[in-house]
Amino acid sequence: MNIRLIERDGMKPDVPKYQTAGAAGMDLAAFVKESVIIEAGGRAKIPTGIAIELPDVNCAGFVMGRSSLGAKYGVCPSNGVGLIDSDYRGEIFVTLQNNGREDFVVNNGDRIAQLVIVNIRRPELVVKEELSETVRGEGGFGSTNK
Repeated sequence: MNIRLIERDGMKPDVPKYQTAGAAGMDLAAFVKESVIIEAGGRAKIPTGIAIELPDVNCAGFVMGRSSLGAKYGVCPSNGVGLIDSDYRGEIFVTLQNNGREDFVVNNGDRIAQLVIVNIRRPELVVKEELSETVRGEGGFGSTNK
C-alpha cells in the first residue's frame, strides 16, 4: 500500500505501524503543530499528516477508535467508524468526540485511532419480489429473546 507523508512547517509525521505481530490495525497518530484541547462533550478534527493509496478497488480503509482512549477517557471517533474509499487520496483526519467528564489533550504524535485495511465485495444488486426463506425471517431486534 502506498502512503504519502504530508509536510508541514518542515516536519513530516511518522509512518503508521502495527504495534504487535497480531495487530489488525495500524495506529494513526495526531500530526498537530500545537496541542489540541477537546473540552468535555466537545469534538475536534485532528489531522494525521498521511494520505494513502489502497491497493485496488476491492479494498477499503476503516478508521476505528482505540479501545484505551474510549475506556479510560471516553474519547472516540465522533462518527463511530470512518470509511476510506479506494479512490480517496486526501489526508486522513480523525474527528474525536470527548464523551468524558474532563477536557482531553491531544499532543503531536499521540496515537488517536487505528487504520484497518479490509478486502470488500461490491456485489451486483438484483431486484427481486421475494427473498429466500430463513429460520429467522424478518425477525429484528430481540427476535431471538436474548
